[in-house]
Amino acid sequence: MTAPSTFGLSSEARNLHWLLTNLVEEVPGIQSVAVVSSDGLLLLSSDETLARARSGPGSQGRGPRGSSADLATVVSGIGSLTVGASKLMDYGPVKHTMVAMDEGSLFVMSISDGSLLGVHGSADCDMSVVAYHMALFVGRAGHVLTPDLRSELRRNLETAKGAEHESAGSPR
Repeated sequence: MTAPSTFGLSSEARNLHWLLTNLVEEVPGIQSVAVVSSDGLLLLSSDETLARARSGPGSQGRGPRGSSADLATVVSGIGSLTVGASKLMDYGPVKHTMVAMDEGSLFVMSISDGSLLGVHGSADCDMSVVAYHMALFVGRAGHVLTPDLRSELRRNLETAKGAEHESAGSPR
């Protein structure tokens, strides 16, 4: 997937892209990152940043099918499940969820009004470092992730996806 350009975006949208890029580049072991809206739509992903980082010799990337779009689906499902559990148990809103697997970890953290940050980390990632940097991202992004900004990010992704389909169909 070709990630959308930040050209023409508002300063808030560019800042979110910058925060996501910093999260990916500064935290070792991150495989994939997705910011998901409350209705499960992908708003922002690490696909472009990770593709650049892994394009060197001997690089190998693993993630849910290698795509942040697939991560968004998993994050949305886990978010729904944990919100339902929270309501059933009457313990208040869910702050974060971590799933440890043999070959990696999945972290889901609430951003604001149902939006979620999902990170797939490698088996050797330091979970406390990942969680700390996710909390920093959430703290910085939560107050700017307004309905207007979510709409802008979604339109930007749809535009990039449309451009990708057009270029894939055209002869070279």
